[in-house]
Amino acid sequence: MGQNMSFLRATFMTAYRARMYPNSWDMLALLFVLAVITFFAWTAKQMAIPYQLGQVIPISLSPSVLPFYAARTVVRMLIALCVSLLFTFTFATWAAKSRRAERIIIPVIDVLQSVPILGFLSVTVAGFIGLFPGSLLGPECAAIFVIFTSQAWNMALGFYQTVRSVPSEVQEAARMFHLSAWQRFWRIDVPFSMPGLLWNTMASMSAGWFFVVASEAITVSNQQILLPGIGSYIAVAIQAANLRAISYAVLAMLIVILIYDQLLFRPLVAWSERFKSERESTGSDGVAESWIIDLFRRTRMVRNIGSKLARLFDMFVNVRIFRNQGMAPTMLSRGVHNERLIALLYNVFAFIVGVGVLIFLGNYIVDNISLPEIKHVFFLSLITAFRVIVLIILCSLFWVPIGVWIGLRPRAAQFIQPIAQILAAFPANLLYPFIVVFIVTYRLSPNIWLTPLMILGSQWYIVFNVIAGASVIPKDLLQVVDNLGVVGWQRWWRLLLPSIFPFYVTGAITAAGGAWNASIVAEVASWGNETLVATGLGAYITEYTAKGSFPRIALGIGMMCLVVLMFNRLVWRPLYAYAVNRFLLE
Repeated sequence: MGQNMSFLRATFMTAYRARMYPNSWDMLALLFVLAVITFFAWTAKQMAIPYQLGQVIPISLSPSVLPFYAARTVVRMLIALCVSLLFTFTFATWAAKSRRAERIIIPVIDVLQSVPILGFLSVTVAGFIGLFPGSLLGPECAAIFVIFTSQAWNMALGFYQTVRSVPSEVQEAARMFHLSAWQRFWRIDVPFSMPGLLWNTMASMSAGWFFVVASEAITVSNQQILLPGIGSYIAVAIQAANLRAISYAVLAMLIVILIYDQLLFRPLVAWSERFKSERESTGSDGVAESWIIDLFRRTRMVRNIGSKLARLFDMFVNVRIFRNQGMAPTMLSRGVHNERLIALLYNVFAFIVGVGVLIFLGNYIVDNISLPEIKHVFFLSLITAFRVIVLIILCSLFWVPIGVWIGLRPRAAQFIQPIAQILAAFPANLLYPFIVVFIVTYRLSPNIWLTPLMILGSQWYIVFNVIAGASVIPKDLLQVVDNLGVVGWQRWWRLLLPSIFPFYVTGAITAAGGAWNASIVAEVASWGNETLVATGLGAYITEYTAKGSFPRIALGIGMMCLVVLMFNRLVWRPLYAYAVNRFLLE
């Protein structure tokens, strides 16, 4: 008996030690990890080199420098994406859990997503340069911040919507297990929101590509700062009217998007399958696959390290903070009274601050700008608003059926996902040569033919949100509808449209904000010495941002925020409330 126990103990220790020895797959995985770490370390070092304001950073149009420029751009976008994720987890969760916070955070996001990136640049670039004097890190942080503003709002709104739609039975189970707020966030909110969050993250990454030219080729107050990257490469190529360089940039973008799709998003999509419930399982349609995940699954030592990291994460999640404390009835009634008093004070404070800000901005604008010009800017905002409304309607009619078809077919989603990312990431600036030549050759109106450029980037918010909504439709409901023979319009009206409607509204809100933001890029198109300007608020903001006229920049941005906020309050928010109350709470 003793010999058998000794043999079993020796066998167990041998197997345990074997897990600590690397195999051939471990070597490949470690090389991959070291290559990624080296890539980020090298790029970070390049971002902190000495720099003085006014110093010209030469941008070469040689294709040999494009890999270096692509690395710089990707690191900026990934840093901005991490900050956007932190913002999403913090403020979107806060808004979903607190009614008072929701009344402030969601309108603020509505306003911020409509603020043009040139507005953020004109306000923040000087601050970042002053924060890091004598270093390129100041302009780098300004560029990262601009990319962040093109990513964060979509992710936050999508996460807020999914956290609010957690099924009541899941919330009841959390109460039965006495989970703290911290544990609920990591065990319920994040897993439940993961599929939709991933699709919105892809859309946000694509939005960053769309504005990469404006973020890396910074022009404020007649001062231009060119940061090494694909965006600045494109800006210089457009200014030089170099079609060959534009072609090189397009090819580099395609390669980079395919690489980070394989290394980042494809593994994340495959990993997110574990968070789908049985009702949302793909069944015979198959599941997403990733060769990166397959590589790490074949390792021995890396998997052992991963299991220890997973245990550390469990300890992190189970930290006893934000625990739910019980209260006596008298304390509960007193707490309700205090809650009402706090809510009243909160609303009064928010109202006073809002009125104060409006009075300050109004006086500043009126003191520097005449009333006829203010009326003219309001008229320009109505023209841009009309363009946005028409584009959102046309994109919805075209993309909603396609998005539902993709979301209901996981195999098709695997194939279409990288294609959609490539199309979504395509900057409108690369179409300027063809659009400008086309308009000039045939003497067409820029007011009409520049308009489609506004929706090129933001339409994908609708696509990805609809795909996310269709992908979580319970399979048993689809089977019931199939068994009952419900087809055609009745199938759409009774099942598909109600299921995706909350997701569609979230995507449409963000797409509208993105279209407003894109107007500063789309209403002014340049190619060499040719510049076409469409009548609209975006062109007005672009013109005076380049001139450095801060009162007119403030007027244009303020007018855009006012119109977008009114549109959200009168149209999108009632639609979203209807979607939540009608289709999520039943």
